[in-house]
Amino acid sequence: MAPPVAGRTRRKNLSPLARQVLLYALFLLPAVFDLVEAWMGWLGPRPYRECLHDFGRYAFRFLLISLMVTPLRRFAGINLIVYRRPLGLLAFTYAALHITLYLTWARSFDPALVWKDFTTRPFLTFGLLAFVILCVLAATSTRKSIMRLGRRWAPLHKTVYLAMVLACIHYSIAFKVWHVEPFIYAGIAAVVLAVRFVPKAQKTRPTSQ
Repeated sequence: MAPPVAGRTRRKNLSPLARQVLLYALFLLPAVFDLVEAWMGWLGPRPYRECLHDFGRYAFRFLLISLMVTPLRRFAGINLIVYRRPLGLLAFTYAALHITLYLTWARSFDPALVWKDFTTRPFLTFGLLAFVILCVLAATSTRKSIMRLGRRWAPLHKTVYLAMVLACIHYSIAFKVWHVEPFIYAGIAAVVLAVRFVPKAQKTRPTSQ
């Protein structure tokens, strides 16, 4: 009896696209849970505030994690590059949910209230600018966009560093009472951005004897 073919007995690994979609779907579950809890009345008398803050924190976290992919590969040899795009899209999605809740649930699409907020709360301007950058990056994250933009794509996507800085400012000054958490995240973000300026070690060529 012939031995089984090795290729037939092995399980096929998920394609990079399938892994990206799976990661994206998996980490959208916290948003679903939050909205369900808010709808069921489990988040207190002002559930929109809990959802609003949670979505903002998730947007910040996923943006930060997406920026950690390159340093991890460079300094720790951990290659998660295939997950960088879905992590960035998760940051954009949670930021979009964050802003949508603010405009609908918190301000009922009232232009007067929104304008008053932006003229009296500077942190909103920093958050909006960060979101605009994330919108551009999300819209140009496809392979077609990479091919169409060519050499301009890489400089454009380096604006993610500016988005991170703006998000840090937005998060740090968003509260009326001093909170330590935003500054911890800002410190981590500063380290992640700083390591990008560390010069790459040049490989030494063996000298001939």
